Amino acid sequence: MPVAPASASPRHPDVRVSSFIAATERRRPVSLRPLWIAGRFLSRLPFPNPGATTAQDIGRSVPWYPFVGLIMGALAALTAMGTGAVAPELAATLTLIIWVWSTGALHLDGLADSADAWIGGLGSRERTLEIMKDPRSGPAAVTLIGLVLIAKWSGLEVLITAGSPWLLLWLPMLARVQLLLVLLFIPYAREQGMAAAQARQLPRQATWIALLLAFGACVLATGWTGLLLLTATLACFALARRSMMARLGGFTGDTAGALVELTEALLLLICAALL
Repeated sequence: MPVAPASASPRHPDVRVSSFIAATERRRPVSLRPLWIAGRFLSRLPFPNPGATTAQDIGRSVPWYPFVGLIMGALAALTAMGTGAVAPELAATLTLIIWVWSTGALHLDGLADSADAWIGGLGSRERTLEIMKDPRSGPAAVTLIGLVLIAKWSGLEVLITAGSPWLLLWLPMLARVQLLLVLLFIPYAREQGMAAAQARQLPRQATWIALLLAFGACVLATGWTGLLLLTATLACFALARRSMMARLGGFTGDTAGALVELTEALLLLICAALL
């Protein structure tokens, strides 16, 4: 006697629930926690507290660095435009104060340590790294910080006078692109350190995407000016990489911070020269 084929039994409820949960997790929106980590590390801006962080969390925050720079640039540009009623010199001073405050002088500290170490290290890798650990600032540090701040103030005054403070939007972003390039293309000079953990946990694909987005946005928004600023950023990185590799065989957090400050000053002067 022929037997009718058994009808397909419905999926077990537990299987359906598991499938629904898996699909929901796949559709879960991207967490902004890496942005909070990046923002609280690079700035004094009121980003939400991300809670306890691991080395992997710190690495995942790196691709957000240019976006944090973009927020800093927006704050600087808004300050410059909002002080347009006062003299350009005073507007430049107020903008520079807000700019430095927003960074917590994080990278200025790296610039100071790098200046003392490069001068006092006398070409010795070990001596240079040792001086970088000294929290005291010498004449080289004070002099270089003063020169960089004067260069920034001069560039700001020209941009404000010319009615082009909107260019400030892009400069901190491009300067923080340098941090991504450093982590991608320069080894860490010390055996231990937060930057070493960042380099080990760096999500390279996301970092490359962040680089391309930053470069593309700048060029699309500013045209040939953005292309020139991008070229100057890459040239500055190439020179810095050569210097770091020759002296230290890699980078430190201080040299990375110094690169950010020098890039900002250079780009400001280029913008001022174009106006």
